[in-house]
Amino acid sequence: MIHDFLPICKGDMKKRGWDECDFVYITGDAYVDHSSFGSAIISRILESHGYRVGIIAQPDWKNRESITRLGRPRLGFLVSAGNMDSMVNHYTVSKKRRHTDAYSPGGRMGLRPDYATVVYCNLIRQTYKDVPIIIGGIEASLRRLSHYDYWSDKVKHSILIDSGADLISYGMGEHSIVEIADALDAGINVKDITYIRGTVYRTDSTDNITEEYIELPSYDEVSTDKKQYAHSFYRQYCNTDPFVAKILVEKVKNKMYVVQNPPAYPLTQQEMDDVYALDYMCDYHPVYKKDGGIPALSEIKFSLTSNRGCFGGCSFCALTFHQGRIVQTRSHESIINEAKHMTEEKDFKGYIHDVGGPTANFRHTSCDKQLRYGTCPSKQCLFPKPCNNLKVDHKDYVALLRKLRKLPKVKKVFVRSGIRFDYVMADSDDTFLRELCENHISGQLRVAPEHISDNVLKMMGKPSNDVYMAFLNRYAKINKKTGKEQFVVPYLMSSHPGSTMKEAIELAEYVRDMGYIPEQVQDFYPTPSTLSTCMYYTGYDPRTMEKVYTPRSPHEKAMQRALIQYRNPENYELVKEALLSNGRSDLIGFDKHCLIPPRKIAAKGEKFEKTGKKRKRNTRVH
Repeated sequence: MIHDFLPICKGDMKKRGWDECDFVYITGDAYVDHSSFGSAIISRILESHGYRVGIIAQPDWKNRESITRLGRPRLGFLVSAGNMDSMVNHYTVSKKRRHTDAYSPGGRMGLRPDYATVVYCNLIRQTYKDVPIIIGGIEASLRRLSHYDYWSDKVKHSILIDSGADLISYGMGEHSIVEIADALDAGINVKDITYIRGTVYRTDSTDNITEEYIELPSYDEVSTDKKQYAHSFYRQYCNTDPFVAKILVEKVKNKMYVVQNPPAYPLTQQEMDDVYALDYMCDYHPVYKKDGGIPALSEIKFSLTSNRGCFGGCSFCALTFHQGRIVQTRSHESIINEAKHMTEEKDFKGYIHDVGGPTANFRHTSCDKQLRYGTCPSKQCLFPKPCNNLKVDHKDYVALLRKLRKLPKVKKVFVRSGIRFDYVMADSDDTFLRELCENHISGQLRVAPEHISDNVLKMMGKPSNDVYMAFLNRYAKINKKTGKEQFVVPYLMSSHPGSTMKEAIELAEYVRDMGYIPEQVQDFYPTPSTLSTCMYYTGYDPRTMEKVYTPRSPHEKAMQRALIQYRNPENYELVKEALLSNGRSDLIGFDKHCLIPPRKIAAKGEKFEKTGKKRKRNTRVH
């Protein structure tokens, strides 16, 4: 096997002696051959099974010739928008165009289209009308059935319908993509590949479905009735476990159905090790060097993935739909072997930037029964309180971090991907938190309480505020014992369903009492296939069908965000309006409990009229 990047042009194919590719992988990201990129994992897995895969990264969607540069593939096209949903990649929560794209050469924006998966598939169909198209990645995975689309503000069909693709490989596709490839290689028509776990297909009849299935409300129902949408979504949400999930069927048009097979089974530890031992180049393709490389790689090049999946169950997170709730881990040997190779890189400076995954301190399933009976469909492992069956044990993670710290050339091992503080609080043993403080942070620990109102936290699926406050006390005590002065940097979220202006002001008061303005503030972003997005669109909590107040107007969302960052002079008018319109003029004044003064105070170098209007600043060119 050649140790090199996969072909990106006919010249590369010629060097390998290929006259055609088995699969051509089209991706909205630049070509980075690293295990943190889904396109790299899928293409290298296929390669390890003997298939020839070529890569077309960021084709020019305005030119149909751009997807023909590797010729017609023998078995099919694989299409992904990239590591992010293309609309999240392009737009802020206020629907303003972003200026940079970390997954493109030099951070350049505009190298992929909106709704990239759909656009790429339509481009393929213009030239190759009968070649199988299999779509995957986060964009296709989370849009696999009818879904609310925030950017168009409407319910869209399954992406299978809009794209014209033949199959969706949803979730983490290591199992399903090999089965699909083997079926196509055996001569099975793509329309007859209806039996593979982790896939979604179209059919004009349900008569051929021989197993028990759940029929969801039709597209016409969910697109016109928000209660039906909420009911449908929650059935899907409770049907994400591979051990208990049923087939889901959704009628989308007259005599057309979209059928979702149960999820693929989680990878065993050996399978996880095998995935991360594939022949990656661990770099971006050399063609990007002249552009300054791919910014996203710098974030993960010296980081280690130790797990996938998450039983945290945050309402605003899509992990339940994409990776699932069953935590899968790599062995210590696999991770340490990768770390050793990492330390041999010429630009390694001695720092491992992260050891984790969706949640760093999850290193095993939440309870012993999950790998036999699956996760509980309507109960969470940590919310509203830790389940009695929850296994709380950091010993394996502590042992892994200790081994990594001892490696030659390693100066420090950071934990940056985030820890679940409620899981830490459920552990009576201080060993992990102590070693985290002593060895794996540098002055600041980032955690995600998200809010302080228990009403909002309930909607978020997060622990009550008293759990976070108890964690802060425990963290402070441990730092005092170790003689370190270290702080907690909280991630906070504004405008989440359930957050009225009353709760937003309470959060601002909490920020005031913290004594500093948090840098990390996220206005709730309704991305496809999350519980929170369902609440945002329908106004109902799909778990209970109770009504939920949801901030939807851009102006109210701007006020809620401004309240968290009330010290920023640019937010003065929004904060003032929010306080006055909600009867909280007591927070306007010069007393220490007030958020803002009665009138805007000029920043250094600025003068303000009594009306609060800013005069032009005197500037001087140096």
